[in-house]
Amino acid sequence: MKVGKGDVIRLHYTGKVKETGEIFDTTYENIAKEAGIYNPKGVYGPVPIAVGAGHVIPGLDRRLVGLEVGKKYTIEVPPEEGFGVRDPKLIKVFTLGQFRKQGIMPFPGLEVEVTTDDGRKLKGRVLTVSGGRVRVDFNHPLAGKTLIYEVEIVEKIEDPIEKIKALIGLRLPMINTNDVIIEVGEKDVKIDFTKVKIDPKTLILGEILLESDIKFIGYEKVEFKPTMEELLKPKDQVVEAQPEETKEERKGEEEGEGDEAQSS
Repeated sequence: MKVGKGDVIRLHYTGKVKETGEIFDTTYENIAKEAGIYNPKGVYGPVPIAVGAGHVIPGLDRRLVGLEVGKKYTIEVPPEEGFGVRDPKLIKVFTLGQFRKQGIMPFPGLEVEVTTDDGRKLKGRVLTVSGGRVRVDFNHPLAGKTLIYEVEIVEKIEDPIEKIKALIGLRLPMINTNDVIIEVGEKDVKIDFTKVKIDPKTLILGEILLESDIKFIGYEKVEFKPTMEELLKPKDQVVEAQPEETKEERKGEEEGEGDEAQSS
């Protein structure tokens, strides 16, 4: 069974820098621990993606097409199809005083976040500190590197409901998909998150990304519950349901109205 563009699959991979053999990413927990890149909050195991949707770097995404399920492959990705070539213009010079004002004592290798004149926040790495000047590299750490990916296509998902569950698992890995109600038609998908406890802002972003993913794999209409408009509505605009009156309370009101009518 071969993989095609638009297929939803689960894959294992380990990414290395070709020149050094350094492992920078992996879906295997044991390899992450051995390489010193283990993240206790990370989710390990086969990752779900839609092939061609940009869920992995472009060079790997394109090379997944045509691979067979169950087989292992070694894929080489050049810099221009990975994290880009190094751009000398992204190496900036700052004064030492600019860092000290923020309480930062820079040193080579320190990762920093700098706010530009137009308000953008850029993450970079200090290259050198000399003569009151600090050189910071804002290129991606893997820019200019040829990458090697060891890949195994674990599964090609065929069931429509399971495809949607896999995409939810990709975009909102913190939720239990068993709490989500999913309906799949020929060209439309309905997803009900009302039973899920999740931060509204996180859910809004998840719905935006999911809609794009689901339309990429061939569906034309995606409906969510709650809708993004409902999630964006301020809490003070939400009208809470009032408790129903008891029979005794209602009877008392009716009797009171009757007494007023007779007295008039």
